[in-house]
Amino acid sequence: MKQKLEKILPIVLGLATAGALFAYGKYQDDRLTTSLNETNRNFASTTAEFKTEINNLKSSLAMTESERLKLQETLQSEQERTSSVQEELEQITGTVGTLEKLSKIDPELLQKYSKTFFLNEHYAPPRLVEIDTPYLAISTKSQQIHASVWPFLERLLRVAKSDNVNLQIVSGFRSFDTQSALKENYKVVYGAGTANQFSADQGYSEHQLGTTVDFNTPEMKVELTGFDQTAAYNWLLKNAYRYGFVISYPKENVYYQFEPWHWRFVGKALARRLHNDNKFFYNLDQRVIDEYLARIFD
Repeated sequence: MKQKLEKILPIVLGLATAGALFAYGKYQDDRLTTSLNETNRNFASTTAEFKTEINNLKSSLAMTESERLKLQETLQSEQERTSSVQEELEQITGTVGTLEKLSKIDPELLQKYSKTFFLNEHYAPPRLVEIDTPYLAISTKSQQIHASVWPFLERLLRVAKSDNVNLQIVSGFRSFDTQSALKENYKVVYGAGTANQFSADQGYSEHQLGTTVDFNTPEMKVELTGFDQTAAYNWLLKNAYRYGFVISYPKENVYYQFEPWHWRFVGKALARRLHNDNKFFYNLDQRVIDEYLARIFD
């Protein structure tokens, strides 16, 4: 009997141990399953919260983008309005500046005088200066020019000389009385009909403005005829406009005979336009010419 118990007891103990281990393993498995289920529930809950947060962020970003676009549109609108106001301000400032310049400029300077407009016997430029003696055709006979025109004329003469072209001034400013006496002398010498073809009556001469000069060269002494055959004349045709001077009476003009020596200052802007368009001063409408008055000394 004892021997049977000794044989059975280990078996019983083994079965008991196995049962205990099985029960413990099932317990642990149940705990693991419960923990895993809890984790899954927590993960599902967290995922749902993340999805909600992501949706909220997307909604917030959409609102932010919409606000950004609205702000951009507002900014662009303000920039356009500011630009428009600035343009208006510049136009007003430009107009005021132009009016201020015009208030200081003699309105007669760009008028057409040859047989068209009249300067009375009291008119004279506000300030005249003497032309430097080396540039005079007759050194002992002084010649004057409008003070604001002289810097342009002097530069023209200096540049011409640097190009080996020696220009001289035969005549500059002539007063109403001087023009009257000159015209009467021409009538006596050439007859009234012929004199009217090349000499203006007093009050109609561009020389009275003080902005006009008659050129020649040292070789011509005081003569004017033949000036169109000189290198000096060709130089003036190509370059005088750069300094604001234009020929008043070119070939085929309807006012006087061709006067290649007679050049009038009209300002660089207008002179450039006439040169580029191959036109001359008396071709333009007076209203067009008047637009250049404010810039005549620029």
